[in-house]
Amino acid sequence: MFSVARAWTGRQPVFLAALAAVLVLAGCGRKNKYAPPPPPKVTVAAPVRMPVTVYAEFTGNTSAIATVALEARVQGFLEAINYRDGDVVAKGRTLFEIEKDQYAAQVDLQAAQLAAAKAKRANAEVQYKRAATLGKDEFASQRAVDDAKTNLDSAIAQVAADEASLKLAQISLAYTTVQAPFDGMVTRHLADTGALVGYAGPTKLATILQISPIYVYFNITEQQLIYMRDSLAKEGKTLKQMREERQYLPMEVALGADTPFQYMGNIDYVAPQVDAATGTLQIRGVLENKDLALVPGLFVRVRVPVQRIENALLVNDTAVMSNQAGSYVMVAGKDNVVEQRAVTTGQVNGQLRVIASGLSPEDKVVVGSIQRAVAGNAVAPVAGVMAAGPEGLKPALPAPTTGADREQTKP
Repeated sequence: MFSVARAWTGRQPVFLAALAAVLVLAGCGRKNKYAPPPPPKVTVAAPVRMPVTVYAEFTGNTSAIATVALEARVQGFLEAINYRDGDVVAKGRTLFEIEKDQYAAQVDLQAAQLAAAKAKRANAEVQYKRAATLGKDEFASQRAVDDAKTNLDSAIAQVAADEASLKLAQISLAYTTVQAPFDGMVTRHLADTGALVGYAGPTKLATILQISPIYVYFNITEQQLIYMRDSLAKEGKTLKQMREERQYLPMEVALGADTPFQYMGNIDYVAPQVDAATGTLQIRGVLENKDLALVPGLFVRVRVPVQRIENALLVNDTAVMSNQAGSYVMVAGKDNVVEQRAVTTGQVNGQLRVIASGLSPEDKVVVGSIQRAVAGNAVAPVAGVMAAGPEGLKPALPAPTTGADREQTKP
């Protein structure tokens, strides 16, 4: 038994070598073939067709409709401040009170002097009538008549002078109360209660600003002005009509670079000449600003609709790439071979970007797995869709409002 196992152990390497040789010979009879990898899958979609409003964007700044310094025009001690710093006040509200005793006394004095002058005038009228009657009957000389007439004229003049003095005294008394000239917001007070004001000329007490509505100023270049003029011409309008007929173009305002255009207004002023130093034309728009969210001095983004494209082509903004030659998209063309298509891009609308030229509605634009799409290589396209279009599309140039319409909506 021991001898058989030992004999088998001695023959085992020989058997294994023979078996390996048989397997090698059997494998040599097969031919190896290269199997190329399947084309990569990419998501494609046709461009979206929808109406788009083309905007021209500018940088502007806000400005108050009116800014007035509230000043003490008469001398006296400041007796009362009737508002809190930053209050929104109505027209006619009394904001500051200056001591008025001396001015009220001056009014009483001038009223008394006027009464005395009127009494003298009445007496002079009686004397003149009497002298004139006696002169007709030759019981008084012509000189006496002339003297009576002179006294009457002097009395009349004195009454007029005293009336003017009384009016001036009343104006000075009125200046002892400083009122809001319009609805607006008042800045912090610059003089405290008890301070002597108006002793060396008018003393500034505060400033009131009218910011509802509020102005937005921005500048456009000569070329942009030409473009605006041509766009208006397509709508049958002119800049002359805007000025003379007070037709207002719409505008939209946003506060920051990434914030939506949520403030709506109208352009109500176009400067009559180009600034030679900057080569730009100043334009002003007006916004309602009822909630006072905008304050003067802000830098804002302004956009003005200049064109309406009824059947614009749009693709995902993420599908648009660029190189030194410009913008391009990847398109699955004939036999699903990828083509790098140069395009001319327009503005962004939501998640979509307008393609002004370079694409047709039937093109299959690569919108997913773009890194797998290599120009000249075949791909396996998978049908997809473009991102949702922006909501609330607005016409490029809606019917302009008139001056009368604006007056009705103006606070």
